[in-house]
Amino acid sequence: MAGKIPREFIDDLMSRVDIVDVIDERVPLKKAGKEYKACCPFHDEKTPSFTVSQSKQFYHCFGCGAHGTALGFLMEYDHMGFVEAVEDLASRAGMEVPREQGPAGEREQQGPDLGSLYDVLARADGFYRKQLREHPQAARAVDYLKQRGLTGNIAAEFGIGYAPPGWDALLALHANKSEQVESFITAGMLIKKDSGGSYDRFRDRIMFPIRDVRGRTIAFGGRVLPDSGEAEKGAKYLNSPETPVFHKGRELYGLYEARKAVRKLERLVVVEGYMDVVALAQHGIRYAVATLGTATTAEHLNRLFRLVDEVVFCFDGDRAGREAAWRALDNALPVMREGRQLRFMFLPEGEDPDTLVRQQGAEGFEQHLKKALSFSEYFFEVLTADVDIGSIDGRARLVEKARPLMARIPQGVLRSMLGQHLAKLSQMEPNQLGAVLGSGASTSPASRPVPPRAGRRKDAPSPVRTIIKGLLNHPVLALHAGPAQRFVELQQAGVELMVEMLEMVQADPNVNSAVLLEHWRDTEHERALYRLAADETILDTEQMEADFLGALALLDRQRLEQRRDFLIQKSIHGGLNEEEKEEMRRLFTDQRTT
Repeated sequence: MAGKIPREFIDDLMSRVDIVDVIDERVPLKKAGKEYKACCPFHDEKTPSFTVSQSKQFYHCFGCGAHGTALGFLMEYDHMGFVEAVEDLASRAGMEVPREQGPAGEREQQGPDLGSLYDVLARADGFYRKQLREHPQAARAVDYLKQRGLTGNIAAEFGIGYAPPGWDALLALHANKSEQVESFITAGMLIKKDSGGSYDRFRDRIMFPIRDVRGRTIAFGGRVLPDSGEAEKGAKYLNSPETPVFHKGRELYGLYEARKAVRKLERLVVVEGYMDVVALAQHGIRYAVATLGTATTAEHLNRLFRLVDEVVFCFDGDRAGREAAWRALDNALPVMREGRQLRFMFLPEGEDPDTLVRQQGAEGFEQHLKKALSFSEYFFEVLTADVDIGSIDGRARLVEKARPLMARIPQGVLRSMLGQHLAKLSQMEPNQLGAVLGSGASTSPASRPVPPRAGRRKDAPSPVRTIIKGLLNHPVLALHAGPAQRFVELQQAGVELMVEMLEMVQADPNVNSAVLLEHWRDTEHERALYRLAADETILDTEQMEADFLGALALLDRQRLEQRRDFLIQKSIHGGLNEEEKEEMRRLFTDQRTT
């Protein structure tokens, strides 16, 4: 695979992109003084509180707190991945995205040309759609879709097509050169024979294109027809294999269509099959997605929870459905925290989402949805199903069953409240249960607050914080700071970051706030820097500069005091050389004259 995108490239990219242009294409902005405003796209409001600063290349909503750079906006608003957002901005700026060399100093082996794979999959998509309209055998597929209650409009919206019978329908029309054949094989559309040559992967199947967040076809699911010869050979559905552009544990069928149909999604329902998603959409349920032949992964859930606060799993009510639901809950444990609602909906026996919505309509389906169990309800329902909590042995068994599950839930309010309920069921004191579960599974409602450090007012920012905040809001202030290296030995939190930021701006005075923020993306400093950049108590430029220079002067005094104390201790324990004696005399002289 290609290497990582160099951080230097991202720095350069962020200095060339104008956040106002990027956001204005999606959310119309109005000039308001030096900045731009709009109603926030991330929460409902009537009075605009969403502000975009062209000078800082940063957006901030004073209503909901959303904030970030142009890169962050694409990731949040268009739900792009980091690499996708970088590529989008680079394309806008006319820049080619480079890749770093491998760890041994050699260029990492280049992966396949992703552009050619997207092209191959787009051609296959068009081919299958055309076959659904024109191939003599496609009438069977059309009849089947009509029997399932689908209209031509919904089939067209989801791009449903038809793979003709035979071994080389796609191969013969679209892969007549060796390099094309290789691209179709890499994209999962053809299978290479051991004896040489290749053949179509999908034959005599209804084809469902799987699209990424940008609407590009990245894979297919093929549904066998009931009267097809392929029906005798195994699985009802055949999915594309893993490819450089398709990873089953990350993608969800119907997510692109759901986002396109509903601008502001409030919930997403996870169902088991392609036809379930399309049938629900046909009846007005436009917020359903499906996993692609795999159990729901933590990566799936993180992706869903970036879009909505509520995710509902929809399973058959039989034993297999219950087992699948528990697997889903088990996979969800590491991503569960307060603010995320995960619920479990079990269908009546013999029904699936397709049949249920056709019988009862959207209103009937949503009535069942309202009865879905919450995460905590289902969690304890399963844990207590075969446990006699009326006996000591039963309660002990309950705690033992819960122990490994609780350990996988992140620290926070949700885990604490689950622990409190478990303590109630097991008739144990919360602190006793916490000790049994382990130190990381505290069930006490809250930790004792840590008292503030003596010697500084609780509301007084440190000089390092003041300087970093000044750099984030007015990077040009670094040009007044003098040599940053003089602070490297200063023993104070954040000094190393401050020095690096000062040197970065001094090396390139054109650096803006967005460059600084993106430079430290995915580092331990990211969250703190974004909080400082989004601080609503931003002072005017003149006051900011005064505070910045004042903080520098304070650090200089602390630096000299620290050096003086070091020399005093050294003189007591080991003696000073002549140069150090002269330095100490100078430091004491400077102290008396200031």
